[in-house]
Amino acid sequence: MDSAPRDTPDDPNPLHRLSLDALRRRTSMKWRTYPADVLPLWVAEMDVPLAAPVAGAITDAVALGDTGYPAGTAYATALADFARARWGWDGLAVERTAIVPDVMLGIVEMLKLITGPGDPVVVNCPVYPPFYQFVTHMDRRVVEAPLGEDLRIDFVALEEAFRRAATGGDRAAYLLCSPHNPTGVVHGAEELTAVAALADQYGVRVVSDEIHAPVVARGTAFVPYLSVPGAENGLALMSASKAWNLAGLKAALALAGPAAARDLARLPEEVSHGPSHLGIIAHTAALRDGRDWLDAVCAGIDDNRRLLAGLLDERLPRIGYRPAAGTYLAWLDCRPLGLGDDPAAVFLARGRVALSPGPGFGTGGAGHVRLNLATSPGILTEAVRRMAAALD
Repeated sequence: MDSAPRDTPDDPNPLHRLSLDALRRRTSMKWRTYPADVLPLWVAEMDVPLAAPVAGAITDAVALGDTGYPAGTAYATALADFARARWGWDGLAVERTAIVPDVMLGIVEMLKLITGPGDPVVVNCPVYPPFYQFVTHMDRRVVEAPLGEDLRIDFVALEEAFRRAATGGDRAAYLLCSPHNPTGVVHGAEELTAVAALADQYGVRVVSDEIHAPVVARGTAFVPYLSVPGAENGLALMSASKAWNLAGLKAALALAGPAAARDLARLPEEVSHGPSHLGIIAHTAALRDGRDWLDAVCAGIDDNRRLLAGLLDERLPRIGYRPAAGTYLAWLDCRPLGLGDDPAAVFLARGRVALSPGPGFGTGGAGHVRLNLATSPGILTEAVRRMAAALD
């Protein structure tokens, strides 16, 4: 790199604190999938140190030898308090929650409760690739409802998908991504209320993946699906993993609306054995005591959205980019560059930058890449420089 970031442990922005050398000592998927000369801006891991309250909670548990099986409702209580403080939502009932290993495995378990083999699951494409992988692996079939040109829910397409999914008496579900991955769109209350009404009209059950919920831009309000009118029979999955970089400490929560409580009560008891006890301790500490750290990260991501927009305007003006209000992901339209369906392959081979390939996100993904913004400004700047150089 032209100017590799150095460790700056006292910087208030966690995205500024770790050098590239320090990050390359990590052994997680992000830093071990590609050779050392590649800048990895693909999988959703953040280049940050662990929040101090989380590190302290884990250290204390290890010192005590508290490494057994998970128990209790501390995680759900912390999430309910966080939802009340951050989103003004008092409706997260601890008694209508269940711990699950992680969000995607929780989604699988929720879909097992409300659908059967061969039943349809509607998704808004382009969307997180595991939506396709997990749904088809559990013998359900994906029905696509493409997003609109504005990258928001297209309700004409959604209604048509619901109509097709409900044909023949199948038990249909809608796997909602909120905020949406990869576009970063944060669905508003009116949109979610319209989703609930349409789902009720066609008898479609909604399962909402809200793993990125805490990561929103300043001035943006996240709206939990279960908080809107008509969502009483919905199910949702939440976790602290994305917002506090805890993917390796497995734990998530399934939430049920009042009319879905009986569904959640049928969740097999053994599912609760999957989460890590240390994961639950870490996620609880993050939600309860890591809010200032989260604010600093979100401010840094806001800065990086602006930085990326400026860098692309300067170096790659033909790439289409709409800075989004949610997640730490950027969805880049590279079709004007003429690099084919998979521009990520070109940027990797010629520029040594790893991005997520668009085709894996389903219809609408070809010609696009997903870039992870949760890194230092220096790494982001160097990545765009390399991407531009790959076209020379």
